[in-house]
Amino acid sequence: MITVVDEKYRYAAALNPETGFSIRTSIYDIAGKDTGIDPFMASFPELLDVGIMGHCEHGLSGHCLQSGVECYQNGFGIIEPNMSLENFKKIILQCMGRTLQVALGGRGDPDMHEHFEEIVRFTNEHNVIPNFTTSGYGLKQELMPTIKKSCGAVAVSWYRSDYTLHAIDLLLSAGIKTNIHYCLNNSTLDEAIARVKNKTFPKGVNRIIFLLHKPVGLGQRSNMLSVRDPRVVEFFSLFDKEENANSAGFDSCSVAGLLNFTAKLHPSCLEACEASRFSAYISPDYILYPCSFEKNQEFGVGLENMSIDKAWNSEAFQIFRGKFFDRCQDCRSFNQCLGGCPVLPEITICPKLLDEKVMV
Repeated sequence: MITVVDEKYRYAAALNPETGFSIRTSIYDIAGKDTGIDPFMASFPELLDVGIMGHCEHGLSGHCLQSGVECYQNGFGIIEPNMSLENFKKIILQCMGRTLQVALGGRGDPDMHEHFEEIVRFTNEHNVIPNFTTSGYGLKQELMPTIKKSCGAVAVSWYRSDYTLHAIDLLLSAGIKTNIHYCLNNSTLDEAIARVKNKTFPKGVNRIIFLLHKPVGLGQRSNMLSVRDPRVVEFFSLFDKEENANSAGFDSCSVAGLLNFTAKLHPSCLEACEASRFSAYISPDYILYPCSFEKNQEFGVGLENMSIDKAWNSEAFQIFRGKFFDRCQDCRSFNQCLGGCPVLPEITICPKLLDEKVMV
């Protein structure tokens, strides 16, 4: 068990690297008594999304678009250098004892990074758990021992292809905890409903993690889910069934949909957006952002001459955190939802917001 104690905000968090189970306590008072109040933020990110890939090795072939996934990192059109090994190591050294895990990502498959094996080994050796997401397109058998020894889990993006299934088989055969990342949008929603109902995802995977489509990068606004769509109601209501809920997971962008269209999920199962509160994103060019979907450079803080600690407590991040209090504070679900997405409010799946200008 990896544990961090946040003395500034008086709470503790822990992660079991074997199971992936994580927990965060309530705030304790000066005497050490549990107040029952959830902390709003951490003094240092518990989770860092680290974009080690500056370009996509197979992006020019358009595999993501062919699969129905519109890459939010615009891997089809942007070619920049990958994060240097030196900068990555600087990140991990600052994270020791303060961060539970890093999610490796960026504009391409992390397993295609020229220093991938050293990256995951170095991370694990410094008591931070590395996880990563891959399309599986170039995933190699020879990486399996390093991945199994050093990584907590691997997610394979659901690209509906032979290489998707091959990557899942490779990982499962090596005894690696494997998830599927499934992007929910207008064109994939029918398939998602059918697969959940009929249980036709590959056997043996740990969980199917549903990720809400965002109109960022190559993402089209026309592909956003709409609260007016009866299929959206049908999809989320499927997770009132325990067998479905136990085999699935969701990004925090989907919390409003779960709150509105399920009746049996316990609120403690849901986590509102953690951007700038418990998590952050570091781009390949070494800039800290509240979230990987935040493209406004006003909220980016360069790390070349600044520590993660100072960037996390910068004015830019403080301003971003204020977005969580811009709306919905009179809603009874506010503490579970925090008003939805602070970056792209229009993706928030909530019927109460239908009359607001942010809904499209």
